[in-house]
Amino acid sequence: MAELVLGPVLRHVDPTSATVWVETDASCEVTVAGHTARTFQVGEQHFALVVVEGLGPGTTTTYDVRLDDEVVWPQPDSGFPPSVIRTAPVRTLVFGSCRAAKEVGDPQKPDKLGVDALDSFALRMKDEPPERWPDALMLLGDQVYADEPTKRITRWLAERRPEPAGEVVSFREYAELYHESWADPEIRWLMSVVPTSMIFDDHDVRDDWNTSRTWREQMAQKQWWPERIRAGLASYWVYQHLGNLSPGELARDPLYEKVRSAGGDVQPLLEDFAEQADQEVDGGKSTRWSYLRDFGRIRLLVVDTRCGRILSGPERLMVGEEEFRWIEENSVGDFDHLLIGSSLPWLMPHSLSHLQSLNERMAGLPGWRGRVGEKVRQVADLEHWPAFRASYERLARLIERVMKDERAPGTVCVLSGDVHHSYAARASFATRVEAKVYQLVCSPVHNDPPWVFRPAFRASWSRPIARFMRWWADRRGISPDPVAWRKLSGPHFGNSVGVLEFEGREVRFRLETANEDGLHEVASIPL
Repeated sequence: MAELVLGPVLRHVDPTSATVWVETDASCEVTVAGHTARTFQVGEQHFALVVVEGLGPGTTTTYDVRLDDEVVWPQPDSGFPPSVIRTAPVRTLVFGSCRAAKEVGDPQKPDKLGVDALDSFALRMKDEPPERWPDALMLLGDQVYADEPTKRITRWLAERRPEPAGEVVSFREYAELYHESWADPEIRWLMSVVPTSMIFDDHDVRDDWNTSRTWREQMAQKQWWPERIRAGLASYWVYQHLGNLSPGELARDPLYEKVRSAGGDVQPLLEDFAEQADQEVDGGKSTRWSYLRDFGRIRLLVVDTRCGRILSGPERLMVGEEEFRWIEENSVGDFDHLLIGSSLPWLMPHSLSHLQSLNERMAGLPGWRGRVGEKVRQVADLEHWPAFRASYERLARLIERVMKDERAPGTVCVLSGDVHHSYAARASFATRVEAKVYQLVCSPVHNDPPWVFRPAFRASWSRPIARFMRWWADRRGISPDPVAWRKLSGPHFGNSVGVLEFEGREVRFRLETANEDGLHEVASIPL
């Protein structure tokens, strides 16, 4: 009899359908709410994405998971409420990034990284009625840390092979990271009841992934890197990307059709696809990891800021031309709120923003100055939107057009993570616009950077330092910022979750930080 390894994870939900993802230890037929799917095989592992259709708008459907008609979920004596699919309109969305795996079993006790904020959120939900649960969850990168394995994973890797020490390489090894991160009871239950969207950042593959062309050349010299990138992107497709797609998109996806109809191990197929996607980094790409989801009158547009970069040519671009046109086409419509999910912040502390643009200019110089600039870029992680100046300005122009459109939404919110501190900032433009624009950052969910980061991030918001950095940028020919912004709240430190509460065209942002007593609100801002 097949056993459930991981999941169920509730992924895409709309008023009449839902998708539920599972991993099993053997080939079987998976049944969820009366709908079935056959598993597909990747190496020694088996997965299924069950499409549940015929749901009613605004309904709540309790479900279990059956493998070959044997009930395997919910687990006996779990202590958590039943898993449900809710098709009510989205009024509350939770988001965050940078969630490293825990090294302690008790969800209320901190490990060396502190208390996991998503664990704390799940524990609070458990004792609340379902109508108070969030309607959607957005994970904005670093769902796993492929380059910073826990002690348990490090020992496990050493037992498999001696080299490269501490590095995951194969699909099976990436999978073990997801097992460790998603298998604890609180997170497993949370992801079975709240529809979850995801996008990668660097640690989902490897630290500094696609920072620059120089970085790619350095990694290409490592004998194990080709297998590593193939496995990293293949595992991302299985564990994260597949569930971002709607049932209609799944039906039109040629790779998914090949995987479902293969009848055998599809690991070579997925890794060949992954290799092609990695090689498309400098344009001419056919793989699009960016996606959109409509929650009633709320549009969530999630942007790939890692795999779609252009790193060669006259200017570095965060997103290539074809994909940026897709983003532009889908940013305008009849909705109350536009949420742009970007793992990397668009609007940063002013000093850091100017520094990144200055560094991009220096790294592009010939000779030793360019080499020094490139080294600083990698060491200091200067690779956010301002470090791709042309893309940073294009996104600003796009948002300004959206705001000036006669169908302008009530708010445009860029949701981000990565930077290991949280803040809210409001943007303004030279021309009069209708909508309100915000940069909202929540990072980390469960991580803790070195202590020196805290004073550095506080200083980066300093107005005198920002004025000096802008003066320096002017002297180096950096174009004027196309947008102004001011901090509303932050910087906030500690493991946190961000919460958006919608009411018509109004929205409130809350930031909640975790400690051993649970979650505590540190910011509440009407937007």
